[in-house]
Amino acid sequence: MFNIPFLDLPPLRAALGTVTLPGSKSISNRILLMAALAEGRTEIHGLLAADDTQVMLESLRTLGVQWTRDGDTVTVDGMGGRVPQAQADLFLGNAGTAMRPLAAALALMAARYGGDYQLRGVPRMHERPIRDLVDALRGLGCQVDCLAQAGYPPLRLTGPSSLHLDTPVRVRGDVSSQFLTALLMALPLVAQRDVVVEVEGELISKPYIDITLALLGRFGVRVQRDGWQRFTIPAGSRLQSPGRIHVEGDASAASYFIALGALAALGEPLRIEGVGSDALQGDVRFADAAAAMGADIRLEPNALLVQRGRWPLRGIEWDCIAIPDAAMTLAVMALFADGPSKLTGIGSWRVKETDRIAAMATELRKLGATVDEGPDWIRVEPLREWRPASIRTYDDHRMAMCFSLAALNPLGGHGAAPVRIEDPACVAKTYPDYFETFFGLVQADAADVPVICIDGPTASGKGTLADELAQALGFWVLDSGALYRATAWAALQAGLDLNDEAAVAPLAATLPLRFAGGQVYLGEENVTEALRQEAVGLGASTVAALPAVRQALHALQLGFRRVPGLVADGRDMGTAIFPDAPLKVFLTASAAQRAQRRHKQLIFKGVSANIEGLLADLEARDLRDKTRSASPLKPAQDARLLDNSDLTIEASVDQVLAWWADQRPF
Repeated sequence: MFNIPFLDLPPLRAALGTVTLPGSKSISNRILLMAALAEGRTEIHGLLAADDTQVMLESLRTLGVQWTRDGDTVTVDGMGGRVPQAQADLFLGNAGTAMRPLAAALALMAARYGGDYQLRGVPRMHERPIRDLVDALRGLGCQVDCLAQAGYPPLRLTGPSSLHLDTPVRVRGDVSSQFLTALLMALPLVAQRDVVVEVEGELISKPYIDITLALLGRFGVRVQRDGWQRFTIPAGSRLQSPGRIHVEGDASAASYFIALGALAALGEPLRIEGVGSDALQGDVRFADAAAAMGADIRLEPNALLVQRGRWPLRGIEWDCIAIPDAAMTLAVMALFADGPSKLTGIGSWRVKETDRIAAMATELRKLGATVDEGPDWIRVEPLREWRPASIRTYDDHRMAMCFSLAALNPLGGHGAAPVRIEDPACVAKTYPDYFETFFGLVQADAADVPVICIDGPTASGKGTLADELAQALGFWVLDSGALYRATAWAALQAGLDLNDEAAVAPLAATLPLRFAGGQVYLGEENVTEALRQEAVGLGASTVAALPAVRQALHALQLGFRRVPGLVADGRDMGTAIFPDAPLKVFLTASAAQRAQRRHKQLIFKGVSANIEGLLADLEARDLRDKTRSASPLKPAQDARLLDNSDLTIEASVDQVLAWWADQRPF
């Protein structure tokens, strides 16, 4: 996950590959709560690992529920309908799928057995209405207090109190289906007789109620449904563990990859695994809307295959009441259409993690779009001239994921504009690895992928600066100084003669090298310490003299230029390898200062060192590097000079980031 202030996406031009979806948030949190309320032990496979499910797990543990995790499998010991802890203060972040059902379940159990529970969240959660659920619970006889503003969290749930189950429970269905879901999941706890729930108004997001009913059936509760207005929990119903249960892939998350395939899968289909024709989730119907816009989609029982069909996409008018979360993706797809698109039935966007109608309209306009909005609709005109834009995400995961698709703008008209996603870490709510997954599928022209070059003499701090910059920007990192050592080490491991140019060069060309956190990896093996061996250093000098090896490693370095960007450090990154890099930094410090730094490093590691000898060695190395015939050490003509003799690493990073900000169009 990218825990950085912003993430810059270069213009993207194609997509290819296979994605396996994470578990559904809606299904994960429903199953977790049902397993906790049920009798028996439940083994949950494929559980989503994200902020919202972690909030639910931590809350259950606070309430005394025992659970264990092994990878994506969580085993929950059900409490049989009675909470072990009679008092608890639960912080639920911005997780509506935790707040609403926990409020219903705890209110009913407090009424029946006694208890005192407080439920609170982040400030935005305290702005999300819950009055309709509160009114329904109070109508049942539960004691529910709104501790700040009436009709909003935080809540206090107390008891015991007398429950009124002889008349139907009434709840509005036109604001959020989560209120009805919360009641349906909780009422089996008190169903000594038939309990009836009646829905007032038109029920929105009906497919989410289908999910709830299907999962209740897996836990032994068969709710009787009379249309979408009346639901009956039969007398004697109780939640019983199914033993093992699997969480299917997140159909809402699938929408981003369906859109990606519709826009950018130009040769063969993008394969999306985890949901398909057998999906429980209604959001799989997003595929129908995408197909109406022109996407070529094939459904398998547990997979979707999507590629570009009609181009440009077709503007549509679509009632999104059944796919409220996934529908956000249609608003970005509309930018690539041949005419305006109008999305209706999205009133629930107003009460989500942010006011999504207002947020979507604001951010689309930054890209240059003409957008109109109403209480429950949005109309988007297609774009022909794209503007670079910094997209605010409002602490809303779906805003970040939707607008990543805007980086495909070269496919939609004139120009190729970068897109900045602010606070990309907000995707952790439901899909922590979204951007890593996205980058594994998309392709860009190399010239569009930004590179920051950090060149300079030995011991100037290039590697440290490059690592810090890459972490700050979410970019890849290339330590060019490790390439020849890695080639020598790999050749020695393979038993090759280091002078055998014909054998060593192909090996160098295919080294599975990557750099992360100051460490060097070959495949999955950390070879950082191995590359420091004296024999490897000598071998590096040998293979560096082979022209075919140098040529192979030149090509290998170019391959590190991948989405979203690269920070490359070395001696000739800005002069020979990436001469078109938009920012080149020549980092230096006095030889005396560099000798002091190297001396401290060696002493810290317990290595005996003489500072005079180190200084002489560095000066000799500088002379060799500056006078060598191939790629001598010198600043690129357009390099920014940074003398860090008296700067901390933090100050150096801040300076380069300031230069980088000057280069960006936002």
